[in-house]
Amino acid sequence: MKVDRKVKNTLQVYLQWPLIFAAIVVCANVAVVIADPHAGAVMAIFTVLYLVCAGWMFWFGKKKIMGGLVTFGANYSWSQNQLLASMELPYGIADTDGKILWMNRAMTAVFKEEKASKRSLTALFKEITPESLGKMEHAMEVQSSYADAIYRVSLKRVNIRASNDLLEENDDGDVSEQVLAVYLYDETELHGYIQAFTDQKMVAGLIYLDNYDEALESVEEVRRSLLVALIDRKINKYFTGINGIVKKMEKDKYFFAIKQKYMTRLEEERFGLLEDVKAVNIGNEMAVTLSIGIGMNGDTYVQNYEYARTAIDMALGRGGDQAVVKNGSKIQYFGGKSQQLEKTTRVKARVKAHAMRELLETKDRLLIMGHKLGDTDSFGSSIGMYRIATALNKKAHIVINDITSSVRPMYERFANSSDYPDDMFVKSDEAKELVDNGTALVVVDVNRPSITEEPQLLKLVKTIVVIDHHRQTSEKIANATLSYVEPYASSASELVAEILQYVGDNVKLKSVEADAMYAGMVIDTQNFTNQAGVRTFEAAAFLRRNGADVTRVRKLFRDKMEDHKARAEAVRSAEIFEDAFAIAVCVAEGVESPTIAGAQAANELLNIVGIKASVVLTPFNGKIYVSARSIDEVNVQVMMEQIGGGGHRTVSGAQLTDMTVEEAKDKIKEVILAMKQKGEI
Repeated sequence: MKVDRKVKNTLQVYLQWPLIFAAIVVCANVAVVIADPHAGAVMAIFTVLYLVCAGWMFWFGKKKIMGGLVTFGANYSWSQNQLLASMELPYGIADTDGKILWMNRAMTAVFKEEKASKRSLTALFKEITPESLGKMEHAMEVQSSYADAIYRVSLKRVNIRASNDLLEENDDGDVSEQVLAVYLYDETELHGYIQAFTDQKMVAGLIYLDNYDEALESVEEVRRSLLVALIDRKINKYFTGINGIVKKMEKDKYFFAIKQKYMTRLEEERFGLLEDVKAVNIGNEMAVTLSIGIGMNGDTYVQNYEYARTAIDMALGRGGDQAVVKNGSKIQYFGGKSQQLEKTTRVKARVKAHAMRELLETKDRLLIMGHKLGDTDSFGSSIGMYRIATALNKKAHIVINDITSSVRPMYERFANSSDYPDDMFVKSDEAKELVDNGTALVVVDVNRPSITEEPQLLKLVKTIVVIDHHRQTSEKIANATLSYVEPYASSASELVAEILQYVGDNVKLKSVEADAMYAGMVIDTQNFTNQAGVRTFEAAAFLRRNGADVTRVRKLFRDKMEDHKARAEAVRSAEIFEDAFAIAVCVAEGVESPTIAGAQAANELLNIVGIKASVVLTPFNGKIYVSARSIDEVNVQVMMEQIGGGGHRTVSGAQLTDMTVEEAKDKIKEVILAMKQKGEI
């Protein structure tokens, strides 16, 4: 508008100049007449002639000039339309809802197969939604694919003026509506180059044989070299088939490098090498398993190697027999179906015990904590660590906020005893006030920061020790000074019992402490029927020698009638899904610890013939607590990781928020079906 008015005023002034000059000439003629009448008479002839010409130009030339301007404007508008229409860049105009109103020839060629009714941005590009259009302020860019091409779609909000249907960016108040200017930039070729560059990147990987020594011992000595040769051949053949290189670093460790373009193939076949190596059998009683750690998309090759080391540590920490891919900050898991074999040697336990002793001797105070809503194993292992601290003459406190019904009977034996100080158990707020430079923190029965009793303590304390038997996930306590995570172990109490035997000669358990640790092992192993190995029974024998009483423990953990009814109702109402999975809801109203009742119901469902895994959902305090159990065929830890949980291969769980129980059940079913399709079940 302002530009149009300025042009109009300029033309008006330009056309008035002859009249202005005519007035000046008349004034000049009058002045000449006064000075010299004869000269003035002669000049008057020319003045009249000028006035005639100026009048003709003003009255008759103006129309010709305006007509020329109109013709020019029309030709200019036509040229502008032709330029837009013939522009090679696809360009169009859409309304604020995304419906395309006009397209130039280039954009018409792109969407020529689409019917006019379907020419909407929200229909053509899935990345553009009505919500995103509504939130768009001035401009927006998205990357999307259409047909076989990849486009960068640029949207710009512009105003359309009612006076002359011109588009402009500035809002001057004379606006009838807004439209979207749409530009399509074809980046297919660019993405092709980027993909080609990405495919040529080198991926670093490590392979560790999980049970090399144990497998060799299970075969005749004369055949051991043949077993090693067959394993080497399998590994080399697997990676040679994808143009990779493999280097054997140690007797049971390999390094390999492949191009990144082969990673999609390996992931689709879910790293068949895991099963190929297990198939090697020349009389060995024990199948060989291996772990694979892969690092990719780092800034340098060195960083890829560091990623691979992190991935292999994660694979081993999760029990082995699996591949872990660390792609930048993203971590993926493949495999992990096999039960991890128990190590017969206690060398690692002895080394960890000595390292822990040296670490704690430099500290004055020890804080011990487990996970939220602590169970019997968390409590028992905490008691064992408390005994180690007191044996080293260190002040110790167990951090516990909520006392669950399963822990209360054992807790009261300590809280009501004069043999233990009043500050043996502290709340998380009290624990934070006790932290100083001489404080160490021991985390038991959990290795995920978010579900510890007090996550803030992990940031306040510099010296942290982690003792756990759950498989590690991508979320772990990264700043631990000493970590002893062994997924083969039945319980954290078992690991602490082994440490007790090596940490010092003067560590003697009291019978009530032995009871607490023994109870933790009994509950986690379901009376020594689940995940119980040779070392589990050896640890139990050690506790029995220190005064643990089976009958006393059994009496402590008898159920209340309300708990038993809630558990029985969950079992009665269980739904059998896919003929092998029991899914139930534990509505534990009036029960002191509903989550414990749900976990017990999951255990009982495994006693039904044909059930491979059980999942019990327990709504409590605005959350849905999921307890998953299996015997041997299903890795419920992998299942729970799909919904943000974790745990052990046969005992796992998760917490769901912002959904109903029915939605949670549907989510569990989706995970089961997806795992069956991938062959993980």
